[in-house]
Amino acid sequence: GMGGVGKTTVAKAVFNKHHHSFAGASFLQNVREKKLVDLQEQLLSDILKPAYIVVSSMDEGTKEIEQRLGNLRVLVVIDDLGSVAQLDALAIKPDSFGLGSRIIITSRNEHLLKILDVDKICPLPAMNEKEALELLSWHAFRKNYPNEEYVELSRKAVGCCGGFPLALKIL
Repeated sequence: GMGGVGKTTVAKAVFNKHHHSFAGASFLQNVREKKLVDLQEQLLSDILKPAYIVVSSMDEGTKEIEQRLGNLRVLVVIDDLGSVAQLDALAIKPDSFGLGSRIIITSRNEHLLKILDVDKICPLPAMNEKEALELLSWHAFRKNYPNEEYVELSRKAVGCCGGFPLALKIL
């Protein structure tokens, strides 16, 4: 989905609700913007707590992930994936981890998810007017509906934002 529609927020909510049910869990946020070796270190360190893992090269990191995490039941969220190379470097494939593991990927590029042959693609639609007005109200007025004197202005603001949560939150 488009930027600002709430992909990361939904993925974080799922992660927070279910990460305790796994032997290890990692939320790799803003993957598109980070160095692959740093992501490998974070993945290994998050799952193999309390150990902090240092990786000297991408190839070493990939081997470490395959060897040390291959039998663990884990939950991994890859947020804002930009390329197949990022998943390859993280050694993330359907059979990378132990039985019952779950991998959640957010991306602006639906075509990339199709190339990866993911099990399920869940596009996020923009919010409807009622949901958008409620979100704006929570952020602006700390309640679910705007103050009476701001109803019309709030409706106009919601119309300008097109139902995108990030735009509403910032506004």
